[in-house]
Amino acid sequence: MARKTDTIGARIRYWRMRRSGMSQAVLAGLAGVSQSYISQVESGRKTIDRRSTLVAVAAALQVTVADLLGQGAEPGDPARDSAAESVPAIWSALIEIEDGERRPATRTREELAADIARSDELRTSANYPAMARLLPGLLVEAAATSGVALVQAAYQASTCLRHLGYRHLALNAARIAVSAAEEAEDPAWLGAARFAYAQSLPIESAPLAARAADRSLAALQAGAADERVRQMLGQLHLSAALTSTVSGRPDVARDHLAEATREAASLGDPPDGAGFNGCGFGPTNVRLWEMSIAAELGEGGRVVELSRTVRPQVLAAANRRMSYWLDLGRALAENGRSDAEALAAFVRAEQAAPAPFALNPLAQDAVVTMAQRARRRAIPDDLRMLAGRMGINLAA
Repeated sequence: MARKTDTIGARIRYWRMRRSGMSQAVLAGLAGVSQSYISQVESGRKTIDRRSTLVAVAAALQVTVADLLGQGAEPGDPARDSAAESVPAIWSALIEIEDGERRPATRTREELAADIARSDELRTSANYPAMARLLPGLLVEAAATSGVALVQAAYQASTCLRHLGYRHLALNAARIAVSAAEEAEDPAWLGAARFAYAQSLPIESAPLAARAADRSLAALQAGAADERVRQMLGQLHLSAALTSTVSGRPDVARDHLAEATREAASLGDPPDGAGFNGCGFGPTNVRLWEMSIAAELGEGGRVVELSRTVRPQVLAAANRRMSYWLDLGRALAENGRSDAEALAAFVRAEQAAPAPFALNPLAQDAVVTMAQRARRRAIPDDLRMLAGRMGINLAA
Protein backbone atom coordinates (compact mmCIF):
# COMPACT_ATOMS: atom_id res chain seq x y z
CA MET A 1 0.00 0.00 0.00
CA ALA A 2 1.14 3.55 -0.68
CA ARG A 3 2.79 5.39 2.22
CA LYS A 4 2.01 8.83 3.61
CA THR A 5 5.32 10.14 2.26
CA ASP A 6 4.66 9.00 -1.31
CA THR A 7 3.94 11.56 -4.00
CA ILE A 8 0.59 11.65 -5.80
CA GLY A 9 2.39 10.28 -8.85
CA ALA A 10 3.72 7.32 -6.86
CA ARG A 11 0.22 6.52 -5.63
CA ILE A 12 -1.15 6.73 -9.17
CA ARG A 13 1.44 4.23 -10.33
CA TYR A 14 0.68 1.96 -7.33
CA TRP A 15 -3.05 1.83 -8.11
CA ARG A 16 -2.44 1.50 -11.86
CA MET A 17 -0.36 -1.61 -11.27
CA ARG A 18 -3.02 -2.97 -8.90
CA ARG A 19 -5.52 -2.77 -11.76
CA SER A 20 -4.01 -5.82 -13.50
CA GLY A 21 -1.04 -3.79 -14.69
CA MET A 22 -3.14 -1.18 -16.49
CA SER A 23 -0.87 0.64 -18.95
CA GLN A 24 -0.19 4.37 -18.87
CA ALA A 25 -1.91 4.67 -22.24
CA VAL A 26 -5.12 3.05 -20.95
CA LEU A 27 -5.13 5.18 -17.81
CA ALA A 28 -4.53 8.31 -19.87
CA GLY A 29 -7.43 7.43 -22.18
CA LEU A 30 -9.84 6.79 -19.31
CA ALA A 31 -8.78 9.98 -17.53
CA GLY A 32 -8.85 12.14 -20.64
CA VAL A 33 -5.19 13.20 -20.52
CA SER A 34 -2.09 12.32 -22.54
CA GLN A 35 0.19 9.36 -21.85
CA SER A 36 3.17 11.72 -21.56
CA TYR A 37 1.32 13.65 -18.84
CA ILE A 38 0.74 10.47 -16.81
CA SER A 39 4.42 9.54 -17.30
CA GLN A 40 5.61 12.92 -16.02
CA VAL A 41 3.25 12.82 -13.03
CA GLU A 42 4.33 9.29 -12.04
CA SER A 43 8.01 10.23 -12.27
CA GLY A 44 7.49 13.31 -10.12
CA ARG A 45 8.35 15.80 -12.89
CA LYS A 46 4.85 17.23 -12.94
CA THR A 47 2.19 17.68 -10.30
CA ILE A 48 -1.58 17.55 -10.68
CA ASP A 49 -2.81 21.07 -10.00
CA ARG A 50 -6.39 20.71 -11.27
CA ARG A 51 -8.99 19.08 -9.07
CA SER A 52 -10.94 17.89 -12.11
CA THR A 53 -7.87 16.00 -13.34
CA LEU A 54 -7.39 14.40 -9.94
CA VAL A 55 -11.04 13.34 -9.95
CA ALA A 56 -10.74 11.86 -13.44
CA VAL A 57 -7.57 9.89 -12.64
CA ALA A 58 -9.11 8.56 -9.42
CA ALA A 59 -12.26 7.47 -11.24
CA ALA A 60 -10.25 5.74 -13.96
CA LEU A 61 -8.28 3.84 -11.30
CA GLN A 62 -11.48 3.02 -9.37
CA VAL A 63 -10.14 4.62 -6.19
CA THR A 64 -11.00 7.75 -4.25
CA VAL A 65 -9.23 11.08 -4.34
CA ALA A 66 -8.38 10.39 -0.70
CA ASP A 67 -6.43 7.32 -1.89
CA LEU A 68 -4.37 9.41 -4.31
CA LEU A 69 -3.77 12.11 -1.68
CA GLY A 70 -2.75 9.52 0.91
CA GLN A 71 -5.58 10.50 3.22
CA GLY A 72 -7.16 7.09 3.70
CA ALA A 73 -5.83 4.35 5.95
CA GLU A 74 -7.19 1.50 3.81
CA PRO A 75 -6.69 0.66 0.11
CA GLY A 76 -10.30 1.55 -0.69
CA ASP A 77 -13.22 3.44 0.74
CA PRO A 78 -15.51 1.60 3.21
CA ALA A 79 -18.64 2.70 1.36
CA ARG A 80 -17.40 1.30 -1.94
CA ASP A 81 -15.71 -1.78 -0.47
CA SER A 82 -19.09 -3.07 0.69
CA ALA A 83 -20.33 -3.00 -2.91
CA ALA A 84 -17.12 -3.96 -4.70
CA GLU A 85 -17.83 -7.70 -4.70
CA SER A 86 -20.94 -7.08 -6.84
CA VAL A 87 -19.20 -4.93 -9.47
CA PRO A 88 -17.60 -7.78 -11.48
CA ALA A 89 -21.01 -9.44 -11.84
CA ILE A 90 -22.58 -6.12 -12.90
CA TRP A 91 -19.80 -5.63 -15.45
CA SER A 92 -20.33 -9.16 -16.76
CA ALA A 93 -24.07 -8.54 -17.14
CA LEU A 94 -23.42 -5.29 -19.02
CA ILE A 95 -21.02 -7.05 -21.41
CA GLU A 96 -23.55 -9.80 -21.97
CA ILE A 97 -26.27 -7.29 -22.83
CA GLU A 98 -23.99 -5.24 -25.08
CA ASP A 99 -23.05 -8.41 -26.96
CA GLY A 100 -26.73 -9.11 -27.62
CA GLU A 101 -26.99 -12.22 -25.48
CA ARG A 102 -30.34 -12.85 -23.82
CA ARG A 103 -31.07 -15.54 -21.25
CA PRO A 104 -34.57 -16.97 -20.81
CA ALA A 105 -36.60 -15.02 -18.26
CA THR A 106 -36.97 -16.65 -14.84
CA ARG A 107 -39.27 -14.00 -13.34
CA THR A 108 -42.76 -12.93 -14.33
CA ARG A 109 -43.27 -9.36 -15.52
CA GLU A 110 -44.91 -8.59 -12.19
CA GLU A 111 -41.95 -9.98 -10.25
CA LEU A 112 -39.53 -8.04 -12.44
CA ALA A 113 -41.53 -4.84 -11.93
CA ALA A 114 -41.40 -5.38 -8.16
CA ASP A 115 -37.63 -5.92 -8.29
CA ILE A 116 -37.16 -2.75 -10.34
CA ALA A 117 -39.30 -0.85 -7.85
CA ARG A 118 -37.20 -2.18 -4.96
CA SER A 119 -33.99 -1.13 -6.68
CA ASP A 120 -35.49 2.28 -7.33
CA GLU A 121 -36.36 2.65 -3.64
CA LEU A 122 -32.70 2.02 -2.82
CA ARG A 123 -31.70 4.60 -5.42
CA THR A 124 -34.04 7.15 -3.85
CA SER A 125 -32.48 6.54 -0.44
CA ALA A 126 -28.96 6.56 -2.00
CA ASN A 127 -28.23 3.10 -0.61
CA TYR A 128 -25.93 2.22 -3.50
CA PRO A 129 -24.09 -0.68 -1.83
CA ALA A 130 -27.40 -2.55 -1.31
CA MET A 131 -28.53 -1.56 -4.78
CA ALA A 132 -25.35 -2.97 -6.32
CA ARG A 133 -26.12 -6.41 -4.92
CA LEU A 134 -29.47 -6.48 -6.77
CA LEU A 135 -28.24 -5.21 -10.11
CA PRO A 136 -26.52 -8.27 -11.69
CA GLY A 137 -29.66 -10.39 -11.65
CA LEU A 138 -31.92 -7.43 -12.36
CA LEU A 139 -30.01 -6.46 -15.50
CA VAL A 140 -30.07 -10.00 -16.90
CA GLU A 141 -33.80 -10.40 -16.22
CA ALA A 142 -34.62 -6.97 -17.65
CA ALA A 143 -32.65 -7.81 -20.79
CA ALA A 144 -34.78 -10.93 -21.24
CA THR A 145 -37.90 -8.75 -21.19
CA SER A 146 -36.33 -5.76 -22.98
CA GLY A 147 -38.36 -2.57 -23.53
CA VAL A 148 -38.80 -0.02 -20.75
CA ALA A 149 -37.81 -2.59 -18.12
CA LEU A 150 -34.30 -2.71 -19.58
CA VAL A 151 -34.16 1.11 -19.75
CA GLN A 152 -35.05 1.32 -16.07
CA ALA A 153 -32.58 -1.36 -14.97
CA ALA A 154 -29.74 0.11 -17.05
CA TYR A 155 -30.53 3.64 -15.85
CA GLN A 156 -30.43 2.44 -12.24
CA ALA A 157 -27.16 0.60 -12.88
CA SER A 158 -25.63 3.73 -14.41
CA THR A 159 -26.65 5.86 -11.44
CA CYS A 160 -25.40 3.32 -8.90
CA LEU A 161 -22.06 2.73 -10.61
CA ARG A 162 -21.41 6.45 -11.07
CA HIS A 163 -21.95 7.18 -7.40
CA LEU A 164 -19.76 4.26 -6.39
CA GLY A 165 -16.93 5.65 -8.51
CA TYR A 166 -17.09 3.22 -11.46
CA ARG A 167 -17.77 5.93 -13.99
CA HIS A 168 -16.59 3.99 -17.05
CA LEU A 169 -19.05 1.19 -16.28
CA ALA A 170 -21.77 3.76 -15.60
CA LEU A 171 -21.23 5.05 -19.12
CA ASN A 172 -21.65 1.52 -20.52
CA ALA A 173 -24.91 1.12 -18.62
CA ALA A 174 -26.17 4.50 -19.84
CA ARG A 175 -25.49 3.54 -23.46
CA ILE A 176 -27.53 0.38 -22.96
CA ALA A 177 -30.35 2.50 -21.51
CA VAL A 178 -30.26 4.83 -24.54
CA SER A 179 -30.39 1.94 -27.01
CA ALA A 180 -33.24 0.27 -25.15
CA ALA A 181 -35.22 3.53 -24.97
CA GLU A 182 -34.76 4.14 -28.69
CA GLU A 183 -35.98 0.61 -29.39
CA ALA A 184 -38.98 1.11 -27.08
CA GLU A 185 -39.77 4.44 -28.81
CA ASP A 186 -40.59 6.09 -25.47
CA PRO A 187 -39.55 9.79 -25.54
CA ALA A 188 -39.65 10.28 -21.76
CA TRP A 189 -37.45 7.29 -21.05
CA LEU A 190 -35.17 8.30 -23.92
CA GLY A 191 -34.75 11.66 -22.17
CA ALA A 192 -33.96 9.89 -18.90
CA ALA A 193 -31.44 7.60 -20.59
CA ARG A 194 -29.70 10.47 -22.34
CA PHE A 195 -29.59 12.38 -19.06
CA ALA A 196 -27.86 9.35 -17.50
CA TYR A 197 -25.39 9.33 -20.39
CA ALA A 198 -24.54 13.03 -19.91
CA GLN A 199 -24.14 12.52 -16.16
CA SER A 200 -21.80 9.56 -16.66
CA LEU A 201 -19.30 11.44 -18.79
CA PRO A 202 -16.15 12.55 -16.90
CA ILE A 203 -15.53 16.18 -16.00
CA GLU A 204 -12.98 16.47 -18.80
CA SER A 205 -15.77 15.60 -21.24
CA ALA A 206 -17.94 18.53 -20.15
CA PRO A 207 -18.06 20.00 -23.69
CA LEU A 208 -19.17 16.61 -25.06
CA ALA A 209 -21.76 16.32 -22.28
CA ALA A 210 -23.12 19.76 -23.12
CA ARG A 211 -23.38 18.87 -26.81
CA ALA A 212 -25.04 15.57 -25.94
CA ALA A 213 -27.61 17.43 -23.84
CA ASP A 214 -28.26 19.84 -26.71
CA ARG A 215 -28.87 16.96 -29.12
CA SER A 216 -31.18 15.30 -26.62
CA LEU A 217 -33.15 18.51 -26.13
CA ALA A 218 -33.70 18.80 -29.86
CA ALA A 219 -34.76 15.14 -30.14
CA LEU A 220 -37.34 15.46 -27.35
CA GLN A 221 -39.08 18.62 -28.47
CA ALA A 222 -41.66 16.71 -30.50
CA GLY A 223 -42.93 15.01 -27.36
CA ALA A 224 -43.08 18.13 -25.19
CA ALA A 225 -46.84 17.81 -24.71
CA ASP A 226 -46.10 14.92 -22.33
CA GLU A 227 -45.40 16.20 -18.80
CA ARG A 228 -42.86 13.43 -18.27
CA VAL A 229 -40.94 14.63 -21.32
CA ARG A 230 -41.09 18.21 -20.07
CA GLN A 231 -39.53 17.14 -16.78
CA MET A 232 -36.69 15.45 -18.64
CA LEU A 233 -36.28 18.48 -20.90
CA GLY A 234 -35.84 20.53 -17.74
CA GLN A 235 -33.27 18.09 -16.33
CA LEU A 236 -31.32 18.14 -19.59
CA HIS A 237 -31.29 21.95 -19.53
CA LEU A 238 -29.85 21.79 -16.00
CA SER A 239 -27.22 19.28 -17.06
CA ALA A 240 -26.26 21.47 -20.02
CA ALA A 241 -26.09 24.53 -17.76
CA LEU A 242 -23.61 22.86 -15.43
CA THR A 243 -21.46 21.32 -18.15
CA SER A 244 -21.41 24.62 -20.05
CA THR A 245 -20.18 26.30 -16.87
CA VAL A 246 -17.41 23.74 -16.51
CA SER A 247 -16.55 24.29 -20.19
CA GLY A 248 -16.14 28.03 -19.65
CA ARG A 249 -19.30 29.07 -21.52
CA PRO A 250 -21.28 31.05 -18.93
CA ASP A 251 -23.52 32.71 -21.51
CA VAL A 252 -24.71 29.33 -22.79
CA ALA A 253 -25.11 28.15 -19.20
CA ARG A 254 -27.33 31.13 -18.39
CA ASP A 255 -29.57 30.37 -21.37
CA HIS A 256 -30.03 26.75 -20.31
CA LEU A 257 -30.68 27.74 -16.71
CA ALA A 258 -33.28 30.27 -17.85
CA GLU A 259 -35.08 27.57 -19.87
CA ALA A 260 -35.02 25.17 -16.92
CA THR A 261 -36.35 27.90 -14.63
CA ARG A 262 -39.19 28.68 -17.04
CA GLU A 263 -40.14 25.03 -17.37
CA ALA A 264 -39.98 24.48 -13.61
CA ALA A 265 -42.18 27.51 -12.90
CA SER A 266 -44.79 26.05 -15.23
CA LEU A 267 -44.67 22.54 -13.79
CA GLY A 268 -44.06 23.27 -10.10
CA ASP A 269 -42.44 20.84 -7.69
CA PRO A 270 -43.75 17.26 -8.07
CA PRO A 271 -46.37 16.57 -5.36
CA ASP A 272 -44.62 13.35 -4.31
CA GLY A 273 -41.18 14.98 -4.31
CA ALA A 274 -40.03 12.58 -7.02
CA GLY A 275 -41.82 13.09 -10.33
CA PHE A 276 -40.99 11.04 -13.40
CA ASN A 277 -38.19 8.55 -12.73
CA GLY A 278 -37.50 10.23 -9.39
CA CYS A 279 -35.79 13.20 -11.05
CA GLY A 280 -37.68 15.65 -8.81
CA PHE A 281 -37.70 18.34 -11.47
CA GLY A 282 -39.23 21.62 -10.35
CA PRO A 283 -38.27 24.98 -8.83
CA THR A 284 -36.54 23.37 -5.83
CA ASN A 285 -34.32 21.15 -7.96
CA VAL A 286 -33.46 24.09 -10.21
CA ARG A 287 -32.25 26.04 -7.17
CA LEU A 288 -30.10 23.09 -6.09
CA TRP A 289 -28.45 23.04 -9.50
CA GLU A 290 -27.98 26.81 -9.27
CA MET A 291 -26.10 26.23 -6.02
CA SER A 292 -23.87 23.64 -7.73
CA ILE A 293 -23.20 26.01 -10.63
CA ALA A 294 -22.32 28.82 -8.22
CA ALA A 295 -19.97 26.43 -6.39
CA GLU A 296 -18.35 25.49 -9.70
CA LEU A 297 -17.77 29.21 -10.35
CA GLY A 298 -16.20 29.66 -6.91
CA GLU A 299 -19.02 31.96 -5.76
CA GLY A 300 -19.33 30.79 -2.16
CA GLY A 301 -21.33 33.80 -1.08
CA ARG A 302 -23.86 33.15 -3.82
CA VAL A 303 -24.16 29.51 -2.69
CA VAL A 304 -24.99 30.61 0.86
CA GLU A 305 -27.44 33.20 -0.46
CA LEU A 306 -29.24 30.65 -2.63
CA SER A 307 -29.34 28.12 0.23
CA ARG A 308 -31.65 30.44 2.16
CA THR A 309 -34.27 30.12 -0.57
CA VAL A 310 -34.25 26.31 -0.79
CA ARG A 311 -36.10 23.67 1.20
CA PRO A 312 -34.33 20.45 0.15
CA GLN A 313 -36.63 18.31 2.30
CA VAL A 314 -39.40 18.63 -0.31
CA LEU A 315 -37.43 16.31 -2.62
CA ALA A 316 -37.60 12.55 -2.20
CA ALA A 317 -34.09 11.78 -3.49
CA ALA A 318 -31.59 11.57 -0.64
CA ASN A 319 -28.76 12.40 -3.02
CA ARG A 320 -30.32 15.76 -3.88
CA ARG A 321 -30.66 16.65 -0.19
CA MET A 322 -27.02 15.65 0.29
CA SER A 323 -26.03 17.93 -2.60
CA TYR A 324 -27.65 20.89 -0.85
CA TRP A 325 -25.77 20.38 2.42
CA LEU A 326 -22.49 19.51 0.67
CA ASP A 327 -22.49 22.64 -1.49
CA LEU A 328 -23.44 24.77 1.51
CA GLY A 329 -20.75 23.18 3.68
CA ARG A 330 -18.07 23.72 1.05
CA ALA A 331 -19.10 27.36 0.68
CA LEU A 332 -19.00 27.90 4.45
CA ALA A 333 -15.59 26.21 4.71
CA GLU A 334 -14.16 28.27 1.87
CA ASN A 335 -12.30 30.86 3.95
CA GLY A 336 -12.04 28.98 7.25
CA ARG A 337 -14.10 31.52 9.19
CA SER A 338 -17.21 29.30 9.35
CA ASP A 339 -15.76 25.83 9.91
CA ALA A 340 -18.16 25.02 12.75
CA GLU A 341 -21.15 25.79 10.52
CA ALA A 342 -19.53 23.92 7.65
CA LEU A 343 -19.04 20.85 9.83
CA ALA A 344 -22.70 20.95 10.83
CA ALA A 345 -23.67 21.10 7.15
CA PHE A 346 -21.40 18.17 6.30
CA VAL A 347 -22.93 16.09 9.09
CA ARG A 348 -26.38 16.85 7.61
CA ALA A 349 -25.09 15.82 4.18
CA GLU A 350 -23.81 12.53 5.58
CA GLN A 351 -27.11 11.89 7.35
CA ALA A 352 -28.99 12.44 4.09
CA ALA A 353 -26.88 10.03 2.00
CA PRO A 354 -23.98 8.33 3.86
CA ALA A 355 -22.45 6.30 1.00
CA PRO A 356 -22.27 8.98 -1.71
CA PHE A 357 -21.12 11.58 0.83
CA ALA A 358 -18.25 9.37 1.98
CA LEU A 359 -17.22 8.76 -1.62
CA ASN A 360 -17.41 12.38 -2.75
CA PRO A 361 -13.86 13.73 -3.30
CA LEU A 362 -14.96 17.32 -2.76
CA ALA A 363 -16.35 16.34 0.63
CA GLN A 364 -13.15 14.45 1.46
CA ASP A 365 -11.00 17.36 0.38
CA ALA A 366 -13.01 19.84 2.47
CA VAL A 367 -12.94 17.64 5.59
CA VAL A 368 -9.17 17.13 5.38
CA THR A 369 -8.59 20.86 4.81
CA MET A 370 -10.69 21.70 7.86
CA ALA A 371 -8.71 19.17 9.93
CA GLN A 372 -5.42 20.68 8.80
CA ARG A 373 -6.61 24.14 9.82
CA ALA A 374 -7.72 22.81 13.20
CA ARG A 375 -4.34 21.24 14.05
CA ARG A 376 -3.09 24.56 15.37
CA ARG A 377 -5.60 24.07 18.17
CA ALA A 378 -7.24 20.65 18.27
CA ILE A 379 -9.34 18.71 15.80
CA PRO A 380 -12.96 18.71 17.07
CA ASP A 381 -14.21 15.27 18.02
CA ASP A 382 -17.16 15.61 15.62
CA LEU A 383 -14.79 16.32 12.74
CA ARG A 384 -12.51 13.43 13.67
CA MET A 385 -15.47 11.04 13.84
CA LEU A 386 -16.87 12.29 10.53
CA ALA A 387 -13.48 11.79 8.87
CA GLY A 388 -13.25 8.29 10.30
CA ARG A 389 -16.63 7.35 8.86
CA MET A 390 -15.36 8.58 5.48
CA GLY A 391 -12.31 6.33 5.69
CA ILE A 392 -9.94 9.26 6.40
CA ASN A 393 -7.46 8.64 9.19
CA LEU A 394 -6.63 11.84 11.05
CA ALA A 395 -3.54 11.31 13.18
CA ALA A 396 -4.12 12.00 16.85
